[in-house]
Order: sequence, then C-alpha cells, then structure tokens
Amino acid sequence: MAKLKTLLLHPDPLVRRDLRRALADAGFLQVLGEAVTAFEAMELIEAIPYGALFIGLDLPGGVSGLELAQMLSGRKNKPALVFLAASESHAYAAFEQGATDYLIWPAPDERIQKTLLKLSEFKARFREVPMPDKWSEAAPQTAFDDGPWPDNWSGDDEKTVSVPLEDDEQEHFLSALKQAWDTNQARTPEIEKLAVSQDGRMFLVPYGQIVFVEAYEDYSYVHTAQQKYLTSYRVKYLEERLAPHRFFRVHRKYLVNLDMVTEIASLPGSNFMLRTAGRTRIELPISRRRIASLKQVLGF
Repeated sequence: MAKLKTLLLHPDPLVRRDLRRALADAGFLQVLGEAVTAFEAMELIEAIPYGALFIGLDLPGGVSGLELAQMLSGRKNKPALVFLAASESHAYAAFEQGATDYLIWPAPDERIQKTLLKLSEFKARFREVPMPDKWSEAAPQTAFDDGPWPDNWSGDDEKTVSVPLEDDEQEHFLSALKQAWDTNQARTPEIEKLAVSQDGRMFLVPYGQIVFVEAYEDYSYVHTAQQKYLTSYRVKYLEERLAPHRFFRVHRKYLVNLDMVTEIASLPGSNFMLRTAGRTRIELPISRRRIASLKQVLGF
C-alpha cells in the first residue's frame, strides 16, 4: 500500500530529528524530505506529491507557517497540515487554515498517537497526484553513515543520511530535487490577486480592489471598498508582496494602495493624514518619518 509522503518543515534540526523518531513506527507514513523555510518547502512541494506536512509556526525568510498554509489552501490535493507550536495562541488561526492537527511541541507520545490517528484517517481519503514514474511503496530506512541517531547529537555536526532506493527510484528522486532547486528554470508568473478566507470560503481579491491593509496583532485586515477580511498575513509580508504594485507603508499599522489616494492633508503639529477614494472616505495617519518618502513617490 502506498505511503503518505511527509515533509518536515522546521528551522530547528533537533525538532526535525525528534519528529523523525516519533514518526518512525508509523507504517503508513514515509518521511521524504526536510525544509527550513516556506520557500524551500514550496519548491519541494511542487516536485514531490506530499500528503502530509509538519510545519513550525515561526519560520525564517519572512513567510510563517500560517502564511504557507494560506498559499496551499487553494490546491485541489491539499496535504494534511500538522502545526508545531510552543503555545496554543495560534491554534484558532491554524484550524481556520484547515489544519489537521495542532501540536504543542515537545508533545508526549500519547498526544502524537492522536495526531497519527488523524493522519491515518486523512490518508484514507487523500488522492495522491500521480508521478511520471512509480515510487516505491516501501518506506526507506534512514540512518547515519556511522550508525543510528545519537542521543547526544547537537545538530552542529553535519551528518549524511543514507536513503536506500532502487535505481529507477533514485534517478527520479534526484531529478525531482534538481528541478526543485533549479533557480534558473522558468517560474509561474504571480497572479495579481490575494487569497483570503471568509466564513469558510476562499476569495481571490484583485490587488486593485484593495484600499488599504491594517495590522492587527500577528494578523491583518484587508480592506476593500465593500468588505473587510481578517487574514493570517503579516503586514510586513504584504508590504513586500504588494510594494511593486503601488502600495506604500504610510504607518506601522497601515499599508495603502496609492492608486486609491485622493488627498494628503496637513494637520496641526506637523502631522499628516491621507484620504482615499470611494463612497466612504477613509482617513489614515502618515507617520512623520514616512512622509518625505511618500511625497517623493507621489512626485510632490
């Protein structure tokens, strides 16, 4: 029986090591890869049909585990997502993104068994995207070249993991990894729409319809002329994504579509406010240290 191909995504090598140990006896899972950032994970996901992802919440590179889940939300064959966190503070947002489970890590064995039961139930209804060549249905055994994982391993010393595969499987696996990490290959062009969820439904909001973005704790509100969406995106991530599309960070809390700006007003005390287009005029503050940059962008 085919196994559920599993990716471990976490910046801490010790967590990934302990995860491998915890999943070693799950006969229906096949751990086939590790990643540190969301970008690395996406490259591997494009090349290998993963059925399950164990995801840390805080990832380097500017995209969090929740934001990665948002990116995967529109996929037809979306993998099971198991989040690893230090507290319960993001549990609601994780399940809003369709999490299969949410683990407070490190987790006791009995709690991990409950996660494995959920993954086993998920596997029964998961349809793997077919690959050009047939993958082995046997789970590869992994070990250090010089023996099993040592209990006192610190993660500082680089080790080589041996994965025994048949010749045809090895050729396909190496080809998939080469494709995943080939930075010269053509990339799918970015669609100029932002995926947001509302009441269990996923909407694609064109960038041009976004009036402004408002920071809210570790999340953000995306405002259009007609609607307001609570999203798991951080404003910093949206600033980087939307800046090439004429969006400007006017304040630590606000990111504005400059095409919607109709007026910049001077207020007492050397303060400034901008107003946006639409049936309801919206006024947003401009921080003093950003006003010069904004004027330069607008050609004032």
